[in-house]
Amino acid sequence: MFDRLQAVEDRYEKLNELLSDPAVVSDSAKLRDYSKEQSDIQETVEVYRQYKDAKAQHADAKAMLEDKLDADMREMVKEELNELEETLEDLEARLKILLIPKDPNDDKNVIMEIRGAAGGDEAALFAGDLYRMYSRYAEANNWKIDVIEASTTGVGGYKEIIFMINGRGAYSKLKYENGAHRVQRVPETESGGRIHTSTATVAVMPETEEVEVEVHDKDIRVDTFASSGPGGQSVNTTMSAVRLTHLPTGIVVSCQDEKSQIKNKEKAMKVLRARIYDKFQKEAQAEYDAVRKSAVGTGDRSERIRTYNFPQNRVTDHRIGLTIQKLDQVLEGKVGEVIDALIVEDQSSRLENLED
Repeated sequence: MFDRLQAVEDRYEKLNELLSDPAVVSDSAKLRDYSKEQSDIQETVEVYRQYKDAKAQHADAKAMLEDKLDADMREMVKEELNELEETLEDLEARLKILLIPKDPNDDKNVIMEIRGAAGGDEAALFAGDLYRMYSRYAEANNWKIDVIEASTTGVGGYKEIIFMINGRGAYSKLKYENGAHRVQRVPETESGGRIHTSTATVAVMPETEEVEVEVHDKDIRVDTFASSGPGGQSVNTTMSAVRLTHLPTGIVVSCQDEKSQIKNKEKAMKVLRARIYDKFQKEAQAEYDAVRKSAVGTGDRSERIRTYNFPQNRVTDHRIGLTIQKLDQVLEGKVGEVIDALIVEDQSSRLENLED
């Protein structure tokens, strides 16, 4: 492990030199790539240097015990040794986590799609609850939300809502939300007080750059049509809505949230690139899972990942067996406790795989 850490530190120093090289400074692509690489390993290098400093202090303290010391001084040195051993243990645990190969998408913005599934109007209402939950969670993290497309129902909620969350590290937190979410509650329209079960599906995709997904104009069919639903005076009067069809994959994306056709096309292209990237990523993940299944899934949208039980104020994440009696808080955006537990479980699983 320490050979790897030394190699990371050496690379960090090399990147410092490269970023001072006029040839690199004048090349925007290299400057961006090297800066990102340095940023990605900076925390690992800082913690490794803290570890080396603590290790040196530990060696000095042990050496002091070999000298002739009075009883009080000897006791102080022993206490310092105990503290340093705890510090070294904590730093070593952090370094093991930091050495786990990082998901290259973790720092990206995300595109989320929530759809009401089984349960009719109740499923649509639940989709609205999930959108509110993620919106509040995003606000707590100082992330920005931008709705791309929304299809509402007469009773409230959403048949489908697609939105982007812009913020560093958004994907690293929200990627675990992929899957089917189940709600158990008594609908307002239920006179007999019976508990109904409904589901909504959540898809989480990293925003992709043009260089990451090559989409040729010849492969896209562009259709324009009049907007429908809420949207102001331009609704049904201008051909501002845009539908993009990617012919090789059959993926279709529509956007009518903006009054400008150009802006709608830009938003639709972001979703289209993300869906194409997501498709290829899922295919690659399926091949990997055929060999070794991860403990915490982040892919299959048919997988029931979580249950929200209103009568018991309970949230259960089925992947890690976590149950908390805080449904009211979770739906107000305080879903971090569940997400953090999923991250810890994922890191532990990947660390075990790394050590095998």
